Amino acid sequence: MAVEQAPDQAEGGRTSYLLHLYISGATPNSARAVHHLRDICERYLPGRYDLQIIDLYQQPELAKAARIIAAPTLVAHWQGQTRQLIGDLSDRRRVLQLLGITPAANDPYVHG
Repeated sequence: MAVEQAPDQAEGGRTSYLLHLYISGATPNSARAVHHLRDICERYLPGRYDLQIIDLYQQPELAKAARIIAAPTLVAHWQGQTRQLIGDLSDRRRVLQLLGITPAANDPYVHG
């Protein structure tokens, strides 16, 4: 299976992201992860991301190919990098760090 790569630049020369969020059905952790990731993307990456939500129960072959062993798991591809984070993505600071985003010191969304 070919590895899917995100384009390095979005319009305007800004980095774009390909995000795969692996979830396990309609569990509370999966729902929280989807909510947190969508919120982060809209706040920090508007127009610069492609989010694909993959349910392990509905598409187990994709999880196997990506070597996903726990859910929820975020796999982020950008600028030739691939990084993973397991959990419900409620630690905003950690998700932003994974994505290489440094929020403003007075950002109430992260520091509040």
